[in-house]
Amino acid sequence: MAALGLLEAFLGAVQASLSVLLVIFYGGLAAKLKLLTPENTKAISKICVRMFLPALLFTKIGSELHAGSAARYGVILLWAAATHLVSFTVGMFASYVLKMPDWTTVALMFNNSTSYPLLLIEALSETGILQSLIVADEGTKDAIERAKSYFLVYATVSSCLTFAVGPRLIDSEHAPEAEEDDDEDKDIEEVEQQLDGATDGAAESDHDREDANESTGLLGGGNSVLPNRFLPSINKPSDLPPGRRARLISKAKWKRLSPRTRWWLLLLSDFFNAPLLGALLGAVVGLVPPLHKAFFADAQSGGVFTAWLTSSLKNIGGLFVPLPVVVAGVALFSSVSKETFGGEALRKIPWGTWGYILGVRFVLWPAASISLVYLVSSRTGFLGDDPMLWFTMCMMPTGPPAMKLITLVQVSGGSEEEESNISRLLTLSYMLSPLLSLTVVGSLKAVQAVIENVRAV
Repeated sequence: MAALGLLEAFLGAVQASLSVLLVIFYGGLAAKLKLLTPENTKAISKICVRMFLPALLFTKIGSELHAGSAARYGVILLWAAATHLVSFTVGMFASYVLKMPDWTTVALMFNNSTSYPLLLIEALSETGILQSLIVADEGTKDAIERAKSYFLVYATVSSCLTFAVGPRLIDSEHAPEAEEDDDEDKDIEEVEQQLDGATDGAAESDHDREDANESTGLLGGGNSVLPNRFLPSINKPSDLPPGRRARLISKAKWKRLSPRTRWWLLLLSDFFNAPLLGALLGAVVGLVPPLHKAFFADAQSGGVFTAWLTSSLKNIGGLFVPLPVVVAGVALFSSVSKETFGGEALRKIPWGTWGYILGVRFVLWPAASISLVYLVSSRTGFLGDDPMLWFTMCMMPTGPPAMKLITLVQVSGGSEEEESNISRLLTLSYMLSPLLSLTVVGSLKAVQAVIENVRAV
């Protein structure tokens, strides 16, 4: 199919972006009408993370991954690691050199990499502007499903970093240690709930601040982005998150372990979360031909699980796409419903920090990712020959910061002014999300240029 004109592609991208923005608006409207509140959306967030997202990862990755496509997913894993590392470095520069707040690092490191791009790619498929990226003898639905699997692999890396690294960026130096086993179990459950709410689009709830010291910083004291307990060098129990242990180890055995051993076991326990396990199971099923056939082939071709087990997992996995975006609307409405942008509050807004974060998210990363993907795909064969892979790679590190930023501020006992500024930043970033239309068009035109160059050769 011939490539669309620039104006036609832009209008299609705007429509898709507005579609996603309207879903967020519907969540805010539900909060306004008191149909949903941050309290009851916390349960929705938990089931999305622990059940719906793992099911979606299993079915999408399992159905798309096979021996011939494994290299493409390896490229995505490298891309995810590289983009998160660069974002972290840019955030550290802002914190250490530009003296911006510590939460700038988290806002730059984690974007909404799951629910928002999945909903956006669905909307883009409805506009028809992705037709030029579909390879011969392939249906539109198959290409879109493959694009979703690419986004989900990238999101799995982001999710693992959120669960494993994110909590270790929060200073718990001043938090009291649990005195009894019952209190310890309660602390563990509260931390797990906060981790569940830290995924893309998850609803953030008010956190009990009584355990937080007034001097507790978001990512550590002063401009220290990495607290001591982020590093492997641990010399005392106070360096560990208080009241936490690996679930698979009994309390008696846990108390006998050294602080260093506890740190590594907690890291591994947090890293192997439900979304990662769903992705790993999907990868195993996809790469083992007999299992792939049993789970994803037609019933007449040996798919013994396709019609009932796989179908049910696809049904609940499909719920993950819109629900977190709706919940994000609830969280945004609730966080800013008591705030105003006028008067003294307006003068307290850190415009420099806001501009830096939004500039990186909506300008720097789109320009860098599009340019790099174009250069590598046009001059080498490292990225393979799938135009949809090139397009999704351009989009992956872009977009608004993840909603987890509010949770990180709340659990660290940040000030009300910090929480207010961050909630406003998130609201503004999602209001500006239609600017991704420019990124969509730029990515589309870059990929089309590569396709034309390949055909010319």
